[in-house]
Amino acid sequence: MSARDTLDTLLEQHGITYAAEAGIRMRDTPQPLYQLLVLSHLLSARIRAQVAVAAARALYSHGLRTPRRMADATWQERVDALGEGGYRRYDERTATQLGDGAHLLLDTYGGDLRRLREEADGDTETLRAGLRRFPGIGPAGADIFLREVQTVWPETAPYLDAKAIQGAERLGLPQAPDKLSRLAKDLDPAVLAAALVRGALDKG
Repeated sequence: MSARDTLDTLLEQHGITYAAEAGIRMRDTPQPLYQLLVLSHLLSARIRAQVAVAAARALYSHGLRTPRRMADATWQERVDALGEGGYRRYDERTATQLGDGAHLLLDTYGGDLRRLREEADGDTETLRAGLRRFPGIGPAGADIFLREVQTVWPETAPYLDAKAIQGAERLGLPQAPDKLSRLAKDLDPAVLAAALVRGALDKG
């Protein structure tokens, strides 16, 4: 099977971003960017991706889609929403971090992550460092956010972190981001990155 055939098969099986799976309609506007930050936080824990996505959807269904709504919610409301999504192992600490992170975003960036983007001025490492200021967003969480945001922040593309490269290696695909991008041609880079990560995690 050629590399392109392998990629086509991968995309057929796993060609959806985690943001799309969580019901986020990615745009360069404050609400979906904040929802992606929350999802990245949840996905970065040692918990199954499906549980993290379900927990994100539960938070959003409870109206916690903006930093103001998250900050104004009680700690118990956040815990209950996370529990409803099955996110029980880390629910109490995560509820605290989500509240603290929402306050930080409101105080530092007026609730708008595009201000962080402006501050970074095209430098991905500055962007990563800014993301890691949020409670619960470590290296893995920053990587997840940057993988998924490259659809609307093209200056970060192609963003393929170690987990995505691990997927490429497992599938016998090129491991250099530029080669993978050329192979994928006009494919959304966030879809490519998510498919490779899912390929790395696929037990089948």
